[in-house]
Amino acid sequence: MMAGQSHYTLPRPEFDTAPKVLIVVAPFYRDIADGLLAGARAELEAAGCTHETIEVPGALEIGPAIGIAGRMSNFDGYVALGCVIRGETTHYETVCNDSSRALTLLGLSGHCVGNGILTVETHEQAAVRADPGGQNKGGGAAAAALHLMALARRWGSARKGVGFTSERLMAGGAAGADTGDGSTA
Repeated sequence: MMAGQSHYTLPRPEFDTAPKVLIVVAPFYRDIADGLLAGARAELEAAGCTHETIEVPGALEIGPAIGIAGRMSNFDGYVALGCVIRGETTHYETVCNDSSRALTLLGLSGHCVGNGILTVETHEQAAVRADPGGQNKGGGAAAAALHLMALARRWGSARKGVGFTSERLMAGGAAGADTGDGSTA
């Protein structure tokens, strides 16, 4: 980072009722995961959140775990934590791109997700970024989730009839199709 360069940090949002947050961590590099977790938990607790933590085998499983939780639980937001360090093969690009894409798709579908999956060249780079007293990327991911949850609460619940519903997709019905009982789907 260049001398004198700084980053603006948004003020922490405030909530009338405590959000419930799921932290999903891939502890492949345990020391890095522990630093990310410490930063994320501190940020969530400072905002008055309740939180639960689950572990998954690797970065590629973080998105699916959040997707499952989104369908089957009642969390307000999610914090994704993990670390991908470049190795000797192109697997690095696959894991970085696909884990990021999964989180982006979840966000676009309405999940409030903070992305704290580090993608680095070396373990040393990861350690600097994971350190809660340093770059604190775990805390930053939690802060991102908090801001998205604040927006979701500000704008209220999803409106009916907008987009595709999972029920309609599962039934294979199309909008306006005759259901056979005189009504339309």
